Amino acid sequence: MQTFLQFSLNGLGVGSIYALMSLSIVLIYKSTKVFNFATGQMMMVGAFICWSLIEWNVPMWVSLPLVLGASYLLGLVVERLVMRPLIGQPLIGAMLATLVLGELLHGLGMLSWGGWQRKFATPIFPLAKLEIGGAYLSGAFIGALIVSVIIFIVAAFLYQRTHIGLSMRATAESHMLAQSKGIRVHTIFALTWAVSAIVCSLAGIILSDVLALGITESAGVVYKAFPAILLGGLESILGALVGGLVIGLAENIAGGYISPLFAQIVPYIVLLIILVIRPEGIWGLKRIERI
Repeated sequence: MQTFLQFSLNGLGVGSIYALMSLSIVLIYKSTKVFNFATGQMMMVGAFICWSLIEWNVPMWVSLPLVLGASYLLGLVVERLVMRPLIGQPLIGAMLATLVLGELLHGLGMLSWGGWQRKFATPIFPLAKLEIGGAYLSGAFIGALIVSVIIFIVAAFLYQRTHIGLSMRATAESHMLAQSKGIRVHTIFALTWAVSAIVCSLAGIILSDVLALGITESAGVVYKAFPAILLGGLESILGALVGGLVIGLAENIAGGYISPLFAQIVPYIVLLIILVIRPEGIWGLKRIERI
């Protein structure tokens, strides 16, 4: 029982990081219907900027706001230079543009920081552990869970209770209808990309505090978020949270009881099952087109 509890606690910690990755994708898809394949590379950029500032002896309480501000600007630049010219074009073009953007950011990252792995000189979260029933939850995982819960509460409040959030939802339903109601669609798109970039950076920083910081490794982990998104539903904030935690739990329990190698394919087994049984996800919307 203690062993199962330990695997479960580790799974919740890892799953909270997957949930943040999923949220950054859901935010963009929910407002623009574009699936952002550059999420991993945007995470990597935010994490390496934070690492660089710390290496330059900038205090963490100064580094983090600077990183989030830089991420906000990155989101605005991506929307203005890459995505806005594609408004009105087939969605496949916008999604391919995010693939190209990801490769561009990956190449710039390799040029700027190299391909070897690094660790933060000073851990982001305390090293102290929390004991629960004989099992231990590391400080990094505790921090990841707390940050994830806070971010999801803020995101849910944003979409349900604020004018900006309601405008985002209206824009996702119909760009023309939103414009007819006085909503500035371009502004909503820019804000969505900026907020998503901030969430990406937070996920990347937390991930790098738990694991080693590497260009390819940090960008590749985001593929674990795809099963989480489809499990919860592409347009569901709650689904992103639940899906991330479920994938984290499944991966760690399978890795503990079967094999660490098998754990690497567990998320994709879940992905295939969801695609066969319920392609729209647990909380996803099943849209019916009437002719």
